[in-house]
Amino acid sequence: MHKIIYAILGFWLGGLLIAGAAQSYALADGTTVSGDIVSFTENGIIFRTGEDKYTDRLPWIKFSQAGLKQLAQNPKIEPYVAPFIEAPPPSPKSAEVNIGQVSRLERPAPGSLFGALFSSSVGLVAMLVIYAANLLAGYEVALYRAKPVALVMSVAAVLPVLGPIIFLSMIPPRAQAAPVEEAPLDTGAPPAAVEPHRFTVPGTAPSAEEIHITASSWQATPAAPEPERPQPQVFQRGMFMFNRRFFETKFPGFFAIVRQGADKEKVLMVKTLRQWIVVERISRITANDVHFESEQGGTRHEIMVPFAEIQEVQLKPKEA
Repeated sequence: MHKIIYAILGFWLGGLLIAGAAQSYALADGTTVSGDIVSFTENGIIFRTGEDKYTDRLPWIKFSQAGLKQLAQNPKIEPYVAPFIEAPPPSPKSAEVNIGQVSRLERPAPGSLFGALFSSSVGLVAMLVIYAANLLAGYEVALYRAKPVALVMSVAAVLPVLGPIIFLSMIPPRAQAAPVEEAPLDTGAPPAAVEPHRFTVPGTAPSAEEIHITASSWQATPAAPEPERPQPQVFQRGMFMFNRRFFETKFPGFFAIVRQGADKEKVLMVKTLRQWIVVERISRITANDVHFESEQGGTRHEIMVPFAEIQEVQLKPKEA
């Protein structure tokens, strides 16, 4: 009987020791949980915190990294907590940079500007181009100032740039006006009579009856000049702007039904993009076009012509 009692007391004391030796696991919120592991699956773990006291199934994500590493020490639990344990960051490795030696161009020795130009092919080509342009400038200056071309180009060849400038700055000589012949003043007196030519036969005495050579009638009375005919007036696009004001100011007599005065003896002709129009009368005019009355086939027709299509306008006298 005593042995049974001692055995029960031993088991009870062992349970107390085991309960007192339960481990604590840190959670992610900063708290801890202590107890014996009762069950664990991929969804979490259950602890027994006391006699007939159990926790709910705690998901693995509620444990801190330290708690997960502590649980992973159990080989049976390690496969469930391993996916939630963060791997430590790799230690940075400093990469060695090898700087190699590169070939560098040597700087040219310092010198004068003209020396540098003549020491390279690019500089020589540039100088030849400038010299050719200098000769061309001399040729153009000689034509502009009416100087001998050979003289100006020779000076430009000897004095580049400066030679053309000298001739260009010269003041051109003033052109002398041609002498004007003064016409004799008209005094109103009749012209002196032309003395007839006389001649005698050698060896004979001069007689009273001598042969006189007088001027012919066609020399005495010059023909009267023909009267000058009035020249036609021509108005071309580009020199004149064809619009309403142009026709109203230049040809006011052609707006009337019956033309009066000098307009009766004149003909108005208008050239368009397609034809010539002989205008008898301007019937209507607007801001963009004009209407002409033209006689065709014995009848009058009204033709509308936009101002943009008019190329030329002529006003000339009627032919006799």
